[in-house]
Amino acid sequence: MDIKTIRQYFPILNQEVNGNPLVYLDSSATSQKPVQVIETLEKYYKQDNSNVHRGVHTLGTRATDAYEGAREKVRKFINAKSMQEVIFTRGTTTSLNWVAQSYGRDNLKEGDEIVITYMEHHSNIIPWQQVAKRTGAQLNYIPLQEDGTISLDDVRATVTPNTKIVSVMQVSNVLGSINPVKEIAKIAHEHGAVMVVDGAQSAPHMKIDVQDLDCDFLAFSGHKMVGPTGIGVLYGKKHLLEKMEPVEFGGEMIDFVQLHDSTWKELPWKFEGGTPIIAGAIGLGAAIDFLNEVGLEVIADHEHKLTAYAFEKLKAVEGLTIYGPQDPAKRAGLITFNLADVHPHDVATVLDAEGVAVRAGHHCAQPLMKWLKASATARASFYLYNTEEEIDKLVEALIKTKEYFSDVF
Repeated sequence: MDIKTIRQYFPILNQEVNGNPLVYLDSSATSQKPVQVIETLEKYYKQDNSNVHRGVHTLGTRATDAYEGAREKVRKFINAKSMQEVIFTRGTTTSLNWVAQSYGRDNLKEGDEIVITYMEHHSNIIPWQQVAKRTGAQLNYIPLQEDGTISLDDVRATVTPNTKIVSVMQVSNVLGSINPVKEIAKIAHEHGAVMVVDGAQSAPHMKIDVQDLDCDFLAFSGHKMVGPTGIGVLYGKKHLLEKMEPVEFGGEMIDFVQLHDSTWKELPWKFEGGTPIIAGAIGLGAAIDFLNEVGLEVIADHEHKLTAYAFEKLKAVEGLTIYGPQDPAKRAGLITFNLADVHPHDVATVLDAEGVAVRAGHHCAQPLMKWLKASATARASFYLYNTEEEIDKLVEALIKTKEYFSDVF
């Protein structure tokens, strides 16, 4: 499937913003949705809308089949051993919180250690801060190399026999760094710790095999991988999930309820209390179908070429600072930058006037911003529907931005 064909499936791209053709370079925040996903959601609500697992009527059966069918698509997508290892959540944040609140809360004590990195998204920092406060465990950070990458020697120096949990993002949403989570998992396991992977920025862009990575938990979101908002996945090894207590309680996740005690359903349903995110899960299944049709390897290759092209073009912009690895081969499909003395929010505002959508701010990574000695940055992120011509438009808009503020000041 070529880029022209791919773009035809994303109707939102065919519009003007502020009198200019839309150039959407903010897929790391959320991706656009193809018509296949939109039509799947419409079909569910028009033809199959029903609660799942409970009714024996036709609509209930169709909805349940589609919902559990989506779970099997996720299982294959990440190569989990069993559907019981795939739990639907509201997104990466919820998934990481559940691991922290359930596994972390029940398995950590004073003197234990949790290890993360300075580059983590807030959703992979704050849950561990809270668990550390409640259990007495200590939160330690793997230092970063000068270019924002992780050294395995530093991992070995930070992970100790007291470490019980290591939690690392596979791809940085700021630096673009691709972290060696498979090797980190091996080090964690050598010390008896479990490995948690934040896959929010990796699952949409590269093939993930949880058995090959040997991670114990993996979290990711549907909305970053051309799926609906409000749906995510928590993968966990079965033997760990079986020992964990649910975080939310209510209908659907129970087996038997008595006056003073209750028992839970088997995996994965014991974690999915209440009416689940039915349409979201079905939409995520359609998104996985679309990504598989295009090919994760094709997507990764396209993004690598775009990133290399953008890197060279942006480096030529005088006064522009690029953060993260300076070798495009070591980064995923995003580039975070600052332009001279212009505040990133001002950069984003002027770019928007040119029809170019980028992200500006601290990107939910304030500890990393402090490490970078930057209060905020701008970020352009690429996906399967972006083109080199759009990169050229970004560069042109940045040059206009620089000229505008030079004239102002």
